[in-house]
Amino acid sequence: MPGGILFYTAPTPNGHKVSVFLEELKAAYGLEYETERIDISKNVQKEPWFLKLNPNGRIPVIVDRNRNNFPVFESAAILLYLQHHYDKENKFAFDKETDSDNWSEMLQWIFFAHGGVGPMQGQANHFNRYAPEDIPYAKKRYIEETKRLYGVLEIRLQDRDYLAGPGRGVYSIADMNVIPWVRIHKYAGIEGLDEWPRVTAWVDRAVSRPGFQAGINVPQ
Repeated sequence: MPGGILFYTAPTPNGHKVSVFLEELKAAYGLEYETERIDISKNVQKEPWFLKLNPNGRIPVIVDRNRNNFPVFESAAILLYLQHHYDKENKFAFDKETDSDNWSEMLQWIFFAHGGVGPMQGQANHFNRYAPEDIPYAKKRYIEETKRLYGVLEIRLQDRDYLAGPGRGVYSIADMNVIPWVRIHKYAGIEGLDEWPRVTAWVDRAVSRPGFQAGINVPQ
């Protein structure tokens, strides 16, 4: 079996979190990875072979063929795993021993997004686009909560370029963990980001990176 990372994914924000980081690692270190697209519309992620990798039946999942085919699921956990094993120079994170405060701040913003922005915006997407009946209360609740969370990001980004790191911050996996959600705000029923100018600038700054552009085009 060949080496490298085997990446099971679909073109979703959670998938793009990981594909963006894989592309950044590829550019920075030459990391090799192979993508297998999962057709979530056909519930491939619920098939027995996939459930052996992720009992929760969700993408993304990686299998690290460099490390005895070790599987990792949950997008934020994958980011942390890849950073630990493949970002040896801490280009996209911070040394948790010698730079523990910035490491902690990075984790705080990763968990904020993983427990907040993703789930709330995901529900807004669902009730605005896929629910079998129109439920105005649900649409309003999840849109307003997503907006509130964008407001938290706006506060954090005052006088900062990125969520974590010294000074104005450093582009890190904390940013990669949430920007793929914010950039598709229209799917959640939020037409524009004018209300959050710092968030707008932050998203534009990250999306302009070649690695980010490559990552959001995975899978083909």
